[in-house]
Amino acid sequence: MFKNLIITSFLGMLTIILGAFGAHALKETLTPEQLLSFETAVRYQMYHVIVLLFVNTYSGFSSIKKNTISWLFFFGILFFSGSIYAIQLTEITAKSIWFITPIGGLLFVTGWLFMIIYFLKETLKK
Repeated sequence: MFKNLIITSFLGMLTIILGAFGAHALKETLTPEQLLSFETAVRYQMYHVIVLLFVNTYSGFSSIKKNTISWLFFFGILFFSGSIYAIQLTEITAKSIWFITPIGGLLFVTGWLFMIIYFLKETLKK
């Protein structure tokens, strides 16, 4: 459990650093459209960091469920937000890695679906 919380805490810290970097250092470098894309990556990363804190401290989830959901969200952040960061901060073009961002989105959706299924099963037991 603590491994997931350490990774989550690191991702939370990184989110704040990237958000500040985007708000201050990139304002003069990126176009408004590029900055908006970068901010979307930061926002989705933070949303999932907050959910990861819930997932990894919720006593109703087994260790296996916590790990499954956590890894889906960790890789979702890496693929979704990471690909957007790469496109905005490097010479990598969206055309060259267009498929990575949707894979990250699919991983996010799958993580949320796992939670829905778990909570539905728990509701039906009662």
